[in-house]
Amino acid sequence: MALLISTAVLVVAALVSIVTNRQLLPRLSVNYVSMLIGALIAVVPFLNGLVEQFNSEVFIGLIVAPLLYFEGQNTRLNLVGRHVREIISLTVGMVVLCAVAAGIGTQLLAGVGLPLAFILAAISTPTDATATESVTMGRILPRREQTSLKLESLFNDASGIILLNMATLWYVNGYINYSQTLWDFVYAAGGGIVFGGAISGLIVYVRQKMLRSRLNFINNTYNNGTPLKIIYVMTPFVLYFGAEALGVSGIIAVVVAGLVHNAEGERSSLANPQLASDIHQLVGLMSDILNSIVFIVLGIMLLRTALDRSVSYDGSLIWIVIGIALYLANLFARYGYVRLVHHLARREAWIFALGGIHGAVTFALAFTVAETQVKTADFNLVLMSESLLIILSLLVPTIIFRWLLPSIPTDPTATVRIAGIRQQMIDAGVNRVQQMTIPQEFKDAVAFDLRSQNGHTSMRQFIAEWRRMVQHPEYTANQMRELMVIYRQVFQTERDYLQQQYDETHAISEDLFNQLYHEITMAEMVVLEYGVKD
Repeated sequence: MALLISTAVLVVAALVSIVTNRQLLPRLSVNYVSMLIGALIAVVPFLNGLVEQFNSEVFIGLIVAPLLYFEGQNTRLNLVGRHVREIISLTVGMVVLCAVAAGIGTQLLAGVGLPLAFILAAISTPTDATATESVTMGRILPRREQTSLKLESLFNDASGIILLNMATLWYVNGYINYSQTLWDFVYAAGGGIVFGGAISGLIVYVRQKMLRSRLNFINNTYNNGTPLKIIYVMTPFVLYFGAEALGVSGIIAVVVAGLVHNAEGERSSLANPQLASDIHQLVGLMSDILNSIVFIVLGIMLLRTALDRSVSYDGSLIWIVIGIALYLANLFARYGYVRLVHHLARREAWIFALGGIHGAVTFALAFTVAETQVKTADFNLVLMSESLLIILSLLVPTIIFRWLLPSIPTDPTATVRIAGIRQQMIDAGVNRVQQMTIPQEFKDAVAFDLRSQNGHTSMRQFIAEWRRMVQHPEYTANQMRELMVIYRQVFQTERDYLQQQYDETHAISEDLFNQLYHEITMAEMVVLEYGVKD
C-alpha cells in the first residue's frame, strides 16, 4: 500500500509539473520545474511522509528501464550499427579514462583511500540523455554531438555498474580481481545484448502473429489492439527484471529491445493504423510522466539529503572538494578523449564534454552503496559528493551553453501566418457546409466544430452548444451517417484548399502544409472514431 501511495503522489506531482511548465513556465525546462516540485514535496512534512524511502532497484526497474526502452525505440538499429565502434569507444574506453581520472584526482585532492575514490568515480561515469535536454532547451545542439551523447547515455550505464562492483569488491576485499572484473563486464554486457535481442525478437514475433492472424481480421478480435498494447507496455519490465535475475545487464537488455521494436514499428504501422497511433500517443504520455518523475525523485532526494542531519562526514566539508573534483575530472577527461581519439574540434569537444549530464542513474547507483559493506560515514560521503556532482553537471552547462550554442531561430510572424492560413482553410470548410442542402441544425453544429479548430469559439458559445447537446435527443443511426458524410466532405474541402495553397500559389511551406494536413486528418479520425458503428 505504501508503494501504491508513493506512486500516486509521484504521478500527480508529475502531472502538476507538466501542466505548470506548459501553461505558466514554458521557457523553463520541465526537468527544472519537476525538481522544484520534488523539493517542495520534501519540505512539506505531510507530503514527504507519503513518499517512501528511495529504493534504487525499484527506481531503475520501474522508472529508468521503460524510459531507456522508449529512448531505444526512438533510435534506429541501423544508426547503432553504423556507430558500433564509437559506442564501444565512448562506453568502454572513455568511461574507463573518466573513472581513472576521477578516482586518482579524488584521492590526491581529498586524501581518501583509492578504493573509496574509485567507488565515487565509478558512480560519476553514467550520463543521462533526458537530462541533457534540460540544459540545451532553446539552443541548437550540433547533430554529431547530439547523436554521440544519445548513444553514449544509452549504453554507458552498464559500464558504470560494472566499475562500481569492481571498486566495491576492492573496498571490501582489499584487492582488484582484474580477470573477474573483465569477465563480469563481458558477461553482463554480452548477456544483456543476447537476452534483450532474443526475448524482444520473440515478443515481436508473437505480436506480429497476433496482428496478422486471419481470425483477427475476420472477427475483429484485436482491432482495438488492447492485448498488443499490454504486451508492449510490459516488455521493458519483463526484460529488465528477467535479465537481472540471470545476472546480465537489464539496462542493456531494454535498450536492445527498444532498438528491435523500432524496426518493427517502421514496417508494421499500416497493419493496424489505430494501434500504431495509440501506441505512439501512449509512449509520448508515459515518457513525459516518467521523465518528470525522475526529476521529481531527484529533487526529493537531493533535499532530503541536504536536510538529513545524519548524512554528514564528521562535520567536514570535504564532500564539496570531492564533488567538484569528480565533475572537473569527468569534464576534462571527456574533452581530452574526444579531442585525441575522435578528433573533434575544440568547440565540438567542449559541447560533448559539457553535455554529459549526470542525473537519476547516478543517484540510484549512489544509493546501492548502502546495500554493501561500505561504512556508513563513507556512504554519506558518497551520497553528498554525488549530489553536488549532479547539481554542477546541470548548472554549469546551462550557463555556458548560453554562449556556446546558438539559439533556435524564431520567426515572430510564423504564428500569425499559421493562424491565418488555418483560418482561411476553416472558412473554406464553413462556406462549403453552408452551401449544402442539409438541416440548419447540422450546419450550425458542423460550423461550430470547424471554427473550434482555430480556437475561435468563445466559452459562452461552448456552454450554449453543450447545453443544446445535453437537451437534444440522441441522433438516429441515419442522422449520424448523414453527419459523417457532411464531415468527410468539409474535411476534403479543407484539404483541397491546403493543396491549392501549396501546389499552385506556393503560399505555404511543406512543413506548414504537413502540419495543417495532419490536423485535418486527426480531426477526421476523431469524427469517424465516434461516429456510427454497426
